[in-house]
Amino acid sequence: MSLSDITIASKLPSAIPSLPSHKVVNSKNLVQKRYGKSAAIRVSQNLKLVCNSVTWGNDSGSVELDVPFPSDYSELIEQARKAAALALEGDKQLMEIEFPTAGLESVPGDGEGGIEMTGSMQLIRDFCDRFIIPEKSTRTRIFFPEANEVKFARNSAFEGASFKLDYLTKPSFFEDFGFSEKVKMTDRVKPEDELFLVAYPYFNVNEMLVVEELYKDAVMNTNRKLIIFNGELDRIRTGYYPPFFYPKLAALSKTLFPKMETVYYIHNFKGRNGGVLFRCYPGPWKVLRKVRNKYICLHQQEAMPSLKEVALDILPSA
Repeated sequence: MSLSDITIASKLPSAIPSLPSHKVVNSKNLVQKRYGKSAAIRVSQNLKLVCNSVTWGNDSGSVELDVPFPSDYSELIEQARKAAALALEGDKQLMEIEFPTAGLESVPGDGEGGIEMTGSMQLIRDFCDRFIIPEKSTRTRIFFPEANEVKFARNSAFEGASFKLDYLTKPSFFEDFGFSEKVKMTDRVKPEDELFLVAYPYFNVNEMLVVEELYKDAVMNTNRKLIIFNGELDRIRTGYYPPFFYPKLAALSKTLFPKMETVYYIHNFKGRNGGVLFRCYPGPWKVLRKVRNKYICLHQQEAMPSLKEVALDILPSA
């Protein structure tokens, strides 16, 4: 499938509406319901969500490999958009976009879980507004972890949007014990769907298993594309879930992940030998360190290094 068939927003010379055209979560008057529990929501002030005019259509032939570390979230989303567009042009079908949402220099856990997911939700809306042309918005299905997230999205970041919003799992009576009702993905997908975007599938261990089902049943051997957005897949890569207790989840590292292209990625390392692992497709994987407000490259390679390798070998020896 050609890039034009995917209908990326980068082909549009006109300006994309700025974020204020849809509702922004306000920390003073909005309480989010997540998984049956109420929590006051505030969005990190680090999120600078300003959609600018997109003029990508005429320069898709030039590939920038030496992409600098982004200065804010607006630049980050634009880098991710270009990376995803190039990946689609390269016929990549399964893609990952991963970066922290509590601040460009933050690590998972720096922000409260609900706040981080809310930040991801708004950044996903920004990404979709830049990436998908309006004519194809109804052919784009965005999967959130469960039905409450869909309801929240429709009343906040995705208010007024024509994207199809859906969910991966359905809460059950035993939700507090870690059980949820299985949602058959073939029943959720419609024939006209062309692009799937899965939003932060990490709250429940079953969510990534459902994503694998979505890929196998609705994407593989088709012209459809699937993007996993802030799925914290490093939890699976690093063995955070013990294979003995989560064999199906651990198996994804050998079954699903090898088929996936990580098109945009930021992972920060704190401490004495701190730094960041950064990748913007189709460029190499880089290990950077911030020196006097500038990022310098300490190491780069074509394949993704393990987080352990970066933390214990590359950064200490730099």
